[in-house]
Amino acid sequence: MSYFEEHLEKIIDKKNIYIDEPMSKHTSFKIGGKADYFILVNSIDELKRVLDLLRETKMQFVVLGNGTNVLIRDGGIRGVVIKLELKEFKIKRNANEILITAESGISLATLSSIAMKEEIEGLEFLSGIPGTLGGAIRMNAGAYGKQMQDIVVKTRYITLDGKIKTLNLKQHNFKYRYSVFENNEGIIIDCTVKAQSGNKLEIEEKIKEYSKLRKENQPLEFPSAGSTFKRTEIMPTAKIIDECGLKGYSIGDAEVSTKHAGFIINKGKATAKDVLKLIDYVKKIVKEKKNLDIELEILVLGDEK
Repeated sequence: MSYFEEHLEKIIDKKNIYIDEPMSKHTSFKIGGKADYFILVNSIDELKRVLDLLRETKMQFVVLGNGTNVLIRDGGIRGVVIKLELKEFKIKRNANEILITAESGISLATLSSIAMKEEIEGLEFLSGIPGTLGGAIRMNAGAYGKQMQDIVVKTRYITLDGKIKTLNLKQHNFKYRYSVFENNEGIIIDCTVKAQSGNKLEIEEKIKEYSKLRKENQPLEFPSAGSTFKRTEIMPTAKIIDECGLKGYSIGDAEVSTKHAGFIINKGKATAKDVLKLIDYVKKIVKEKKNLDIELEILVLGDEK
């Protein structure tokens, strides 16, 4: 047993440590090679101690939420993948607003559901975003006309040397599908969001409406990483890709969805190589036909095979 493994087992329960773990089991794309180590972290104290060990052993690491906006290459990930299982929350009701502080590993669907049960309005748009709170802050996720920047009050994160720091709303530097955490190595541990009292039935109806729209318009029956490309300023990227005649175009088992051209889907046995080749082809055709450069919304991690 290596020094790293020996000391890791003193911090993390052995059942939460996976060696040579296929990342296809942990991404919504169902694609990805093996990670050297995949670990579940259940507390901030565990996270601090893991970071100390990583620093001491000079091991590389990445943090993963629900793996919903990620493509992991076929060669997998060297070093450690940390999945945060931090899911606690608390609600504070003030005269004019309600503040919910939730840990970064909580899913957006769960957070939206909690708000509905507590008759809290303003988080309905989160219900259909298949990720965690931490990932949503990192990329300023959004849907149905709202983004994280509309509800975030403050975020706490831990630096690589174990210090806990807080950002106010302005310090997030939110832009479309961007926050300061794109360039900040800190790990988000919790976030406080604002909302207000609402009517439970109305909230439930809105969530049902959003769910119906997703089922009608998105290829939920196939694995994907959600919307593949960022929106352009001119028009929705899906419309541009569709106008270029790319709906249904495939490389291997990776396909531009016939239901929504903004999604690249895995029809069964797609590899990351297939997806990346298809992404490059779509970019090339859009540039040729529309003279536009489209940007990826998904994060690509890991090594080539």
